[in-house]
Amino acid sequence: MITQIKRIKLKPLFVCLALFIFSYITGVNASIPALLLIVYLYLNSRRLLTKNCSLLNLSLLFSIAFVSGYFISINNLPLYFIPFSLVPMLSMLLFTSLEITLLIALAAAIATATVSQYPLQLILLFLTSAVISAILVNGARKRNTIILAGVVTGITQLIILFLTQSFSGGISFYAFYFILNGLASSVVVLGILPIFEYLFGTLTNIRLLELADFHHPLLELLIQEAPGTYHHSLIVGNLSETAAKAIGANALLSRVGAYYHDIGKLQKPEYFSENQNKESNKHDTLSPEMSKLVIMNHVKEGSELAKKYRLNPLLIDFIEQHHGNSLVYYFYRRALESPKEDQEVKEEGFRYPGPKPNSKETAIVLLADSVEAAARAIKEPNPAKIEDLVHKVINNKFIDGQLDECDLTLKDLEKISAVFIRLLCGIYHSRTSYPENKTNQP
Repeated sequence: MITQIKRIKLKPLFVCLALFIFSYITGVNASIPALLLIVYLYLNSRRLLTKNCSLLNLSLLFSIAFVSGYFISINNLPLYFIPFSLVPMLSMLLFTSLEITLLIALAAAIATATVSQYPLQLILLFLTSAVISAILVNGARKRNTIILAGVVTGITQLIILFLTQSFSGGISFYAFYFILNGLASSVVVLGILPIFEYLFGTLTNIRLLELADFHHPLLELLIQEAPGTYHHSLIVGNLSETAAKAIGANALLSRVGAYYHDIGKLQKPEYFSENQNKESNKHDTLSPEMSKLVIMNHVKEGSELAKKYRLNPLLIDFIEQHHGNSLVYYFYRRALESPKEDQEVKEEGFRYPGPKPNSKETAIVLLADSVEAAARAIKEPNPAKIEDLVHKVINNKFIDGQLDECDLTLKDLEKISAVFIRLLCGIYHSRTSYPENKTNQP
């Protein structure tokens, strides 16, 4: 019990206090912020809250739903003025959680119903709109999906109104404005979604697809300055996306994160094997200590470059975590083979600074990055060699503790291995040797 109390941070307590003070000043019943607090505690106990889904963020969405409903209800305006589906669509797009979306809608519905003349209809409209709109926009990758969700939700609201049949005088023609209500809500969501993405520090599928555009300045630089790294990132992206789908992780986030994970190599692309020609190697003239500094520094330089171009923190995680604190083994072995006098070669000095991957998506990219780089070095690749390599690389990362801070299970690792083997066998398959054309005929 004491441990659970210690987990309650000061920031949520300050937010709760602010909500109660606000309710006192505005004359709103104190049970309304208490209702939001109950929702927060429930979500926290279920471990559904992330750094992008804090009490402050939940309060903001709840306030939008409640204040709009409260203002319209106390002024006796028609119910179709309340944007029932606006907050549920926003919540689903930002948090991708149906449970969080429904709880916010339920809390807003109960709170607004306390001042409404039609509490039953209002609660039904809130909850129905939340369920329908959240399901329809879940995983949305196109803007017209959100527009369609708004129209369908508006039609559903109209049907609910016909089924309840509780307004005096029956259903008027103005009830058909509920369809416009749903459409208007979806249009507003499209307009304000980028603002909430920035405020909450999250990425929706729509924004991820925009970042996946190869005309993004960073990706264009990668194509021009480090084509080998660019091609490597594409393969890692395909491996990561397919593996993420196999275990139920965010596939699109994994792919886009893989596209940007090596942008730090833009600073010194010629020092990385995928960008070098076979005739020369920049590291031949450097000491192992200097070489490992150049190699390891691409993580720091990538993070700085990402911040300069204002990439979302979720993408910066891929840059900083795609090596964890793993060992730069090649140059560590070189240092052991040719040690300097009176200088001990320590393994810690040849490890990346970390942090280790803390999500399934960043861990998948770490594995895909390591496996692709190793597979590229196989001479005369065949399915047996690739299968042995994939299992060896993943086992080494697991034993080295690089997966300790993410939620990947052994079953997940088996599925990821199977995906990597299948795709890499397709990419690095052996080619048939065609006979030379000894005549001059085409």
